Amino acid sequence: MHTVLVSIISVLIVLGIMVLVHEFGHFLAAKLCGVRVEQFSIGFPPRLFGVKIGETDYCISAIPLGGFVKMTGESMPGENLQLSGADGETIAAQKLDPGALTSHPRWQRIIIGFAGPFSNFILALVLMTGFYMLHHEVEVYKDQPVTVDWIISNSAAADAGLKSGDRVVSFDSQPNPTWFQMNVRAVLNLNHSVNLTVLRNGQEIPLTLQLNDSSKGEDFSLEKLGLLPAIQPDPLKVSVVTPGSPAGKAGIQPGDIFDSIDGHSFHGTASIFEYLQSRQGAPISVEVERRGTKSTLTIQPIMLDAPPQGRAWRIGFQGTPPPYKIERLAFPEALKSSAKFCRSNSLLIFEVLQRLVSHRISVDSLSGPIGIAQQTGQAWEMPGWGPTIQLMTVISLNLGVLNLLPFPILDGGMIVFLLIESVMRRDVNVMVKERIYQVGFVLIIIFFGYVIFNDISKLNLFSHLKM
Repeated sequence: MHTVLVSIISVLIVLGIMVLVHEFGHFLAAKLCGVRVEQFSIGFPPRLFGVKIGETDYCISAIPLGGFVKMTGESMPGENLQLSGADGETIAAQKLDPGALTSHPRWQRIIIGFAGPFSNFILALVLMTGFYMLHHEVEVYKDQPVTVDWIISNSAAADAGLKSGDRVVSFDSQPNPTWFQMNVRAVLNLNHSVNLTVLRNGQEIPLTLQLNDSSKGEDFSLEKLGLLPAIQPDPLKVSVVTPGSPAGKAGIQPGDIFDSIDGHSFHGTASIFEYLQSRQGAPISVEVERRGTKSTLTIQPIMLDAPPQGRAWRIGFQGTPPPYKIERLAFPEALKSSAKFCRSNSLLIFEVLQRLVSHRISVDSLSGPIGIAQQTGQAWEMPGWGPTIQLMTVISLNLGVLNLLPFPILDGGMIVFLLIESVMRRDVNVMVKERIYQVGFVLIIIFFGYVIFNDISKLNLFSHLKM
């Protein structure tokens, strides 16, 4: 009950903030353009309570799954939960009203439509910038001597002769470099070779690593050359096991320690992932330690399609996060890190959408309000503000990106109509727009209902009904 209550409260607060910021973007842009705002609502009708200030009714409504800004001149069906549009006389009259949305130039209406998603992007950037300035988590291994955990086959690191277990004792004349120092010096030598020395079985071995990279240093890392570091001193511990996965079927449980896989000791999830790819789906033998007792299990990897790696061999588990320390970044560095975080997660959203359209990811993998509530509840109960801030950032980015999709009743759909009308230099026939908006509204409701049903079907509440 405690977890359910936390989930409900947390999702109402988080979604309330997201919606408030989104609608405030529309509201502010409308006010700046001189458009009359009749209602600013958090939640969908019916209206519960509020206050009217000037010409605007600021209110809280009963259905806490969104919100809206009602501007004079909004007349398309589907807007604000209405299936009927305004009649022709009303539309004609609104065009003569200087405070109506439809009486303003199309470029202003495009700005108003874009302002909501833009506000979500700004919120995401601000959240992560503030987080990095106050609580930047840095993996401890980046400031430790470099020990190689795994070398990807047919990579530059493999061609250089690097092997698992090597200790890097010099890199480009830098003695005993940390992982961070190696990355910095690698960027300085991009598209050139660099000399390094590794300690292997008590013997120092000189090697040469070719640093070929076409990104000009942007997002460069030594991992891209096939060199994966040991991110923790101890073998990897399991934190999450996917139900029904090969790991789950083999009996792997959260808290288990992978002492070795086929005789190799791994110290990071990325290393195990790459090892699975090198095995091309062959069964693996895992020595597992559970509360001091060791056992050996055989696991058969399966091919799955999931971002960010895409289609790959997997066994269905997550490892515990690596040890980290807290730093406080200066504003420029925090802003840069925040922009990088927001950019990568926004691109991930587009990748997921593309895979949905191409049927490479099932719609069943999407989360609706119930799934989001579970995630926010889990984030709130985790130590520190990091999980909650990062989840809020991702939700804000999702809200911004999804609202820009060119679909009727979404902001992106309105913008597309305005762009088409700008090219045509006349309005699209109102009856055509009404039918398109009606169809779009119904499809959104059906999709929303399906996602909620999908969320409910995943609840343990109904597990006893399954045969």
